[in-house]
Amino acid sequence: MRYLLVDRILEYRSGERIRGIKNVAMSEDFLEFHFPGNPIMPGVLLIEALAQLAGWLEAVSSDFSRWFLITAVKKCNFYGFVLPGDRVELEVAAKQDEGSPLMRCSGICSVEGRKKVKVDFEGELVPLSSIENVEDQRRFFKILTREFSLS
Repeated sequence: MRYLLVDRILEYRSGERIRGIKNVAMSEDFLEFHFPGNPIMPGVLLIEALAQLAGWLEAVSSDFSRWFLITAVKKCNFYGFVLPGDRVELEVAAKQDEGSPLMRCSGICSVEGRKKVKVDFEGELVPLSSIENVEDQRRFFKILTREFSLS
């Protein structure tokens, strides 16, 4: 199973930062067992949403030649639960040292201005073409940023 955890990209600054949205629907299958009768979005999936957002930042910053794959969580704090119906605001700031194959990121998830997760993580940069069809990802990015045409 594959989870696509970024529903919209609001803004980005190439090579620096990106903001997006994850809408949590009651129908998401991971809520059925986490926890029965008390659905809460798993914290690890919130971290994954931030990692996917970092992937989009690296893709657009590299003209879709690279993608970010998370390899380590350096520090993480949880401040509350994310529930069905929540609109999770995602924000990632990235820093890459010149010549390093790793990118370091800090991310925040919040709901209605209340911080839910703060995390520092890092990952490697891989060729996008080795994991996805590049043109498909360009089109998907246009949908996420609402830069597409219906004609």
